Amino acid sequence: MDTIQAIILGFIQGVTEWLPISSTGHLRVVEQLLGLRLPLLFDVILHLGTLAVILFFFRKDIKPIFTALINGDFRSENGRLIPLIIIGTIPTAFIGLVFSNTIEAYFSNTFPIAVAFLTCGVLLYISKQGRERTDKITYLGALAIGVAQGIALIPGMSRSGLTILTALLLGVRRNKAFRFSFLLSVPAVVGALSLTLIEGHEVLMVLDVGWKELLLGIVSSVIVGYFALKILWKALAGRKFYLFAFYCWLIGALLLIFSIGNS
Repeated sequence: MDTIQAIILGFIQGVTEWLPISSTGHLRVVEQLLGLRLPLLFDVILHLGTLAVILFFFRKDIKPIFTALINGDFRSENGRLIPLIIIGTIPTAFIGLVFSNTIEAYFSNTFPIAVAFLTCGVLLYISKQGRERTDKITYLGALAIGVAQGIALIPGMSRSGLTILTALLLGVRRNKAFRFSFLLSVPAVVGALSLTLIEGHEVLMVLDVGWKELLLGIVSSVIVGYFALKILWKALAGRKFYLFAFYCWLIGALLLIFSIGNS
């Protein structure tokens, strides 16, 4: 992988991680088009950029939550989010630990990724049916959102799309759904990065992927990711979230045609 390819992959990661159009699905397809066969480790390391954007964008939310955790305060508004995030992380961690290798192996070609994109489009369109009734997320709701985040490990299924969709269908107001979706992603990204680094820290060296390429990929994902996150919020606030379904259907249809034509 050369410098330009690293920047391209970082750019794609930054845009597609925030918009509900599946970063992993796009990275898998682009890696194939560029003739690359990169390990899951590279994709996960790109999430360092993702994590940096989350910590900066939600810094005003994360600081009081962290303070509440240190003080053992679970009764305040920020403190009540802590057990919800923990509960939401449990199914994500379970799905990741048990099924990640199976998912990576099965979704190694374009046909199943195309089907996942088409399915994601259907789910995003259903978000129109959400009726905002409450600012509160229950423990059961946090569990459901965590399951959605775990399912989004499938390339072609969007993490932000599925978690926000689930919250909206549960009647959570869009600003709270947006906030919880990305706060929930912090332990998922940290956990995935830590586990993957422990299991495969030597893989990048074997495949001759240097730190320069990694750094450029991360920086690229940070820069475009910040603006993509703003675009997502504007679309959600303007009740245009469901429109991303049409993009997923387009990409899914193109990949399906490509897959059938090369079979």
